[in-house]
Amino acid sequence: MIDNLAIMLVLGLIGVGVIGILFSGVKNIINGKSDLKRVAIMGVPIVIFGISYATLGTANQAGVATMLFLLGLMIIGIVLTGTRGTFKI
Repeated sequence: MIDNLAIMLVLGLIGVGVIGILFSGVKNIINGKSDLKRVAIMGVPIVIFGISYATLGTANQAGVATMLFLLGLMIIGIVLTGTRGTFKI
């Protein structure tokens, strides 16, 4: 019971954070301080979570799957950046 409550609380906090980031991004686009592509990239975790939720069926499993997928993307990004920096590509 407490596990589900904690996970839902964390998902709620993440949701509030994402809404705040998107609101700030829209404000920066309107003011001309940001590019639309840079703000739209913030929606990627939401899309991945939505796909995970649709395929797995529970928010708990979808949250873990999203986290693992994003961690994998981060590791790939670090490797590619390090490789590019090492070989000056």
